[in-house]
Amino acid sequence: MGQEGETMDHPQDPRHEFASRLRMVQELSELGVRALARETGLSSSSLSRYLAGQTVPPWSAVVELCRFVKRDPRPLRPLWERANTLLPAPPKTSRQIAPPSPPPGAPRNDLPRDIPDFTGRETALADVLAAVKANRVVAIDGMAGVGKTSLAVHAAHQLAADYPDAQLYLDLHGFTDGRTPLDPDAALRALLSALRVPSEKVPQDGGVEVRAACWRSELAGLRAVIVLDNAADAAQVAQLLPGAGESVAIITSRNRLVELDDVPPVTLDVLTPEESAELLVRASGDPRGPDGRLARDPDNTAEVLRLCGNLPLALRLAAARLRHRPGWSVGILVERMAEGPSEFDTAFSMSVRQLNRDQARLFRLTGLIPGSTFTDYVAAAVAGVPLRTAQAILEDLLDAHLVQQPADGRYRLHDLVRHHARRATFDTDSDADRERALGRVLDYYVHTAAAADAAMPFLSPTRPVSAGSPPAAMPTFPNKDVAFFWFVTEYTNLISAFYAAVEVGAAVHVCELPRFLRAYFARRCGTTHLNALFEQSLVAAQSLGDPLQLAEAHSDLGFARYNAGRMSEAHEAYAAAAPLVAGLGDPLPRAELSMRCAQLRWDEGDVAGPIDLFREARALYEQGGCPSSAAHALASEAWAKVQLGQYEEASSLATEALSHADVLQAHVALGVALAPADPAAALTHLDAALASAREDGHKHNEAWCLNCAGVALRRMGRYDEALASHREAFALLDELFEEHWKIHFLNAYAETCRLAGQPDEALALHRQALEMAPELGHRYEEAAAHQGIALVLEESDPNAAATHRAKADELLASPLASAR
Repeated sequence: MGQEGETMDHPQDPRHEFASRLRMVQELSELGVRALARETGLSSSSLSRYLAGQTVPPWSAVVELCRFVKRDPRPLRPLWERANTLLPAPPKTSRQIAPPSPPPGAPRNDLPRDIPDFTGRETALADVLAAVKANRVVAIDGMAGVGKTSLAVHAAHQLAADYPDAQLYLDLHGFTDGRTPLDPDAALRALLSALRVPSEKVPQDGGVEVRAACWRSELAGLRAVIVLDNAADAAQVAQLLPGAGESVAIITSRNRLVELDDVPPVTLDVLTPEESAELLVRASGDPRGPDGRLARDPDNTAEVLRLCGNLPLALRLAAARLRHRPGWSVGILVERMAEGPSEFDTAFSMSVRQLNRDQARLFRLTGLIPGSTFTDYVAAAVAGVPLRTAQAILEDLLDAHLVQQPADGRYRLHDLVRHHARRATFDTDSDADRERALGRVLDYYVHTAAAADAAMPFLSPTRPVSAGSPPAAMPTFPNKDVAFFWFVTEYTNLISAFYAAVEVGAAVHVCELPRFLRAYFARRCGTTHLNALFEQSLVAAQSLGDPLQLAEAHSDLGFARYNAGRMSEAHEAYAAAAPLVAGLGDPLPRAELSMRCAQLRWDEGDVAGPIDLFREARALYEQGGCPSSAAHALASEAWAKVQLGQYEEASSLATEALSHADVLQAHVALGVALAPADPAAALTHLDAALASAREDGHKHNEAWCLNCAGVALRRMGRYDEALASHREAFALLDELFEEHWKIHFLNAYAETCRLAGQPDEALALHRQALEMAPELGHRYEEAAAHQGIALVLEESDPNAAATHRAKADELLASPLASAR
C-alpha cells in the first residue's frame, strides 16, 4: 500500500548516470582502477574510460564488475541499453505524467565570505595551494583562534575558479563547546545533500562505508573543492575525503592528524608581531602614518598585541572595539582588555562589556542554543524577547564580531566565542534562568516543526502539541515547499535540539519532536535514523507515565519498524500499544493503530482481519472528525478487496471514498478493478493516482502506482505495456536502494510475465519473492509466490506444482488474490 511522505529525483544523461553507477561499483570493490582491472580481466585504460563516462562498456564487462563486488547486474541493464544507444529514458505515454525537467542549477557554493583584510600567511597559503596541487588533500592544524578556518576559506576561494563544479564547506564541530562532534555518517549525509544528490540515491542501509562509497562516486566526476572545518581527529574525516577524480579537500583541526599519513600537514603558528600589527591596523580602520591612534601610541599598541597573543580572532575583536569607538585611545583599549584573565577572554569580555544589559544577556544565552546555527526566531526564543528586539540586538552583536552571519537570516558563534558565552551564562545567570531559556528553545523547535509538518501532505491527522508553550514568534508555512525548505535548513539543529531535550530530561519534547519529523524523514532521510529517534521517544514516554504518550510512542516506533521492513519488531510495538490505546478516550490514536495493524497483518498473511480493522479505523476517524482519514481507511479496504479478486465491491468502496476525498489509493483500486470492463475509466483513475504521486514527489508511491498499472494493463490483455510499467516501477526502486520494498511488487510482475509468455522470467521473480518474504515476515507474499510458481510449473512439472500449491494453502487459509 502507499506510504506517507515524499522523495525527489531529477533525470540525467544516461551515459553520465551509468558511469556514476560504475564508480559506485568501483568504490564497493575498495580497489584502485589498475587493481580492479587486473581482478576482472579488463584493460585499465578501458576501465578508466568507462568510469569517466567516455565510453560505454560492453555488457560482459559490466557483468564481470558486478560479479566481483557480488552485486546483481540486472538492475543496470535498462540504463546500460539507454546509455549504449545515447537515448534518453523511454518516452512517457499519455497515461504516464512525467514531471518537467528542472533547469540546471548554479554550482553549489557554501564557502563563508572571504575576509577582505586577510593579512600575512603568504608562506602558509603557498604551502596549502602546493599541497592541494600535489596531493589533492591538505590538513591545516594549529591552536584555537590561530586562523585555520580563515586560511582554509581564503585558499578555497583562490581555488574556486579551477574547481567550478562545487565549493562546499562543512563544520565538523570537533571542538565546539557544548556540541558533540559531527559523526562521519551525519557528515556524509550533509555533504551528499550539499552536492544535490537525491536522497533516494543515498543508501540507507549498509553502514557508513556504503554511504562513503556513494559520496566518492558522486564526487569522482566533478571538479570540486571541499573545506572540512574543525575536525576532531583523523577518524572523523577519513571517510569524507575524495577518491578517484580531481576534487580536492582542505581540512582544519586543532590536532595534528598524524593518522592521515598520506595527507600533507600545514601547521599554523600565531602571527608574527609585524603581521599582527598590520592586521590590527587594517581591521580597526585606523589611518596609517603618524596621525593614527596606533602609530601615536606604540607602547600600548604592543600591549594590545601581547594581550591578544598575536591570535587573529582576538586581534579582530580588539580592532572592532577601536573601529566602533573613535573616542577611545589605545590606552583605554588596553585598560579594558587587561581586566580579563587571558588573551582569549580579555578580548571577549572586553567586547561583551561594551554591550548594554539586554544585549549582554542575549549574547550569553546564545551559548545555550543547541545546533551549529540559529535564526533570529531562535534568538528571540532563548532570550524571551520580541522578534524585533532580537533582530536589533543581533545586528549590534554582528558589529562587535561576537556573532557571525554565514547566510542571510542565519547566525552562528565562533567556537571560542561560544565557549565564552556559555561560561558567562553559568557565571551570571541562575540555574532556573538557564533552564527556562533552553526550555523556550526546545518549545520553539517542537511547535515550529509541528506547524511545518501540518503544511506537508501526510495521511495521519494533525495532532496538537502538548510540549511546552508556543513561541511568541515563529515562521509561517503557506505551502509544503516552504515547510520542506525549513526542514532542510533546520534539520541538523532539530536533531541537536532533540538530543539536548534527551540530555536535560525534557521527556514530552523527546516524545513529540520525532512525530512531527515523520513526513520530512519519509521525503529525505529514510527510516534508519527515525527508528533511533522513536526508540528514545519510547524511553521518554515510559518515564512520563502518561498513557497517551506511551501508547503513541509504541505505535510510532512500530510504524517506523514497519517501514524499515522490520516486521516482527513492528508487531511487538503494536502489541504493546494496543492495550494502552484501548483505554484512551481519544478515538484518533485507536484509528491510527488500527490502520497500521491492518497493513501489518495483511503482510503477515491474515486476509479477513485487516478488512475488519480498516472498517474499525474508518468509524473511529469519523468519530474523531477526520473525514479525509476515514476516506483513506475506506480506500484501504477497497484495495484489500481488489487483492482478493472482489472487484465489484472494491469499485463500490473506492467510488465512495473518492466522494469524500481525493485519495490516491482509491484511484488505484478503481483502476485495477475496472480494467477489463471499462479500460478508459480505469486508465483515467490510474493517471490520476500517478499524477498525485509525482506531484508529491513520492517515489515509493510512484513505483507502487506503476506496478498497479501493470496489473491493470495485464487484466486488459495489454501485456507489452504492462511489462513496461512493471519495469519502470522496479527501476525506481533500484534508484531508491529500497530492496525490501520489492516484496510488494515481485509477484505481480511475475504474474504479468507468465501471462505474457515469459515463464522463465516469471519463475525467477516468484523465487526472488519466495527468498525475501520469510526474512521480512510477509506470509501473504510468500504464499502468493508459491501459488505463482505452481501456475508456472503446472504443465511442465505437475508434482512440483502440487507441492507449491499445498505450501500456499498451508500458509494461508483464504484464497490468494487473483489481482496479483
